[in-house]
Amino acid sequence: MRVMVLCVAAMTLLSACGSVVAGRSAVADDPLTAPGFVRGSNAVDPLIVGDRLLAAGEAELALDSYVRAATGPQGLTPDIKAAMASANLSLGRLNQAENLLREVVEVEPRNAAAWNNLGVVLLERGRTGEANRTFKTAFALQPSPEILENLRVSDAKMTDSPYIDATDSAFTLTRRDNGVFDLTSPEQYP
Repeated sequence: MRVMVLCVAAMTLLSACGSVVAGRSAVADDPLTAPGFVRGSNAVDPLIVGDRLLAAGEAELALDSYVRAATGPQGLTPDIKAAMASANLSLGRLNQAENLLREVVEVEPRNAAAWNNLGVVLLERGRTGEANRTFKTAFALQPSPEILENLRVSDAKMTDSPYIDATDSAFTLTRRDNGVFDLTSPEQYP
C-alpha cells in the first residue's frame, strides 16, 4: 500500500512538471530553448556557412554544411561540388577531391579555380605531368599570381630545378579568399 501511495505521488509530481515543459514553446527569449534550423527567407545559405567554416579551419564542419546545401532546392551544383572538393582537399581526402573536381571541370570547363585545385590534388598525388598541364589550363583561363605560383612549383618538380630539393616535399596548402588553393614551399623562388 505504501508503494502505491509513493507511485501516485511521483506520478502527480511528474505530471505537474510535464505541463510546465510541454507548455514551453520555442521562443527566442526562452534561454532554455536550443536554436534549430531556420527556414524561410531568414535562413543563411549553407554554402556561405561552409565557406566561412572552411576559412576558419573547420573543414569537417564545412563539408557537413556543403552536404546540407546539396540537399537544398538547387541540388548538387558545380559550385557545391567545388566547395566539397576544397573541404576534402583540406582534410587530405585527395581521391574524393579529385573525383569531385573532375566532375566540375567536365561541366564547367572554364572554371579556373576548379582547374587549379585539380592541379593541386594531382601534384599532391605525385602526378606531376598531368598537374602541370592542369595548371597551364587554369592559368590560360585566369592568369592569377596564385595559379602562376602553382605552375612554377609544378614546373620545378618536373625539371628537377635546383630551386627545390628532390627530397623536399614539405609543401603546404593555403586557401585563398576566392577558393583557389596555393602551394607554398619552404624555399621561395627568386
